Amino acid sequence: MDLTWSEQDEQFRAEARDWLAANVPRQPLPSGDTAEGFAAHLAWERALHADRWSVVSWPKEYGGREASIWQWLIFEEEYYRAAAPQRVTQNGIFLLAPTIFEFGTKQQQDELLPRMAAAQDLWAQGWSEPGAGSDLAGIRSRAARDEQAGGWRLSGQKTWSTRAAFCTHVFGLFRTDPQAERHRGLTYFLVPLDTPGVTVRGFDRLDGDEGFADVFFEDAFVPDSAVLGGVHQGWSVAMATTGSERGLTLRSPGRFLKAADALVALAGERAEAATDLLRDRVARSWMQAHAYQQFTLAQVTDIVEGRQVGARSSLNKVFWSELDIALHETALELLGPDALLDGPWTRGYQFSLSGPIYAGTNEIQRNIIAERLLGLPRR
Repeated sequence: MDLTWSEQDEQFRAEARDWLAANVPRQPLPSGDTAEGFAAHLAWERALHADRWSVVSWPKEYGGREASIWQWLIFEEEYYRAAAPQRVTQNGIFLLAPTIFEFGTKQQQDELLPRMAAAQDLWAQGWSEPGAGSDLAGIRSRAARDEQAGGWRLSGQKTWSTRAAFCTHVFGLFRTDPQAERHRGLTYFLVPLDTPGVTVRGFDRLDGDEGFADVFFEDAFVPDSAVLGGVHQGWSVAMATTGSERGLTLRSPGRFLKAADALVALAGERAEAATDLLRDRVARSWMQAHAYQQFTLAQVTDIVEGRQVGARSSLNKVFWSELDIALHETALELLGPDALLDGPWTRGYQFSLSGPIYAGTNEIQRNIIAERLLGLPRR
């Protein structure tokens, strides 16, 4: 693996760094999980798009720069270095878009991707259901064929849909063959949230964020063009999305490199609280953040050379989610009583606790690692 950047890559880094330095808001935006904050973040997303920074690795016809995957990593590193706002379009551009590139028709790509890049269509994820949170194959929402109308009638409920209260569309799985085995008979649908029969019901969290929502489907009709990847092929299509969610795109190394540097700085500021044990934990967190970067570079090398990541994305997910908690726990111990105040480390810690749950619980990921990577028996 060549760890040196080309001259072209360094030029790309310099251009990205200069643009971010000139355009990142001087004051942090409100939380993107509130109505006020989401609106402010959309303005930022559209500024990114206007100068072709919202989806740098996409084709130019869809709003991108046709940057390499290496350059995408560089941009992510510079983005976090600049303390730029969270990406409220992440469900679309980081999770759904790679799946559309792989499984979508040319018509779907041409219609959906430019609007996604421009933050005109905003996507929520419709995976979890009551009684089927981590068990994606256990979903009960259904899609019944309507031959006369040439489409499908959707019924059921999705829950814990991040920012669905503010979004315009949802993607998710529905059971199209109730008689099929658990992982079969599923179809992946793309649904506008203003479709008659679709109801979005937001609910508040204890921290004041209001973007989470339940999405209800009551005989909601969608045409055949709403199917992504083929009828009854939803499981394999969804696995591509979860691979993106657990692997490279959702949690790039830049996020943790930035956090690790901030933790080192905090340890310097709180030297009187930095016991030998805490200093060791700070050093360990910094090393693990850089180890994650090296692991990601190795994965990108595999992708560039045509090797599939597959189940190794579960290694990614377990590592970054537990690293996130460790980083923030160490910071809170350095802060001592000040950790009780509502600051970035405290809110970051609260969010980090969800990491081992979303994108597939870490218990599920460890089963995948044991069975598919280590070859251990299921029982």
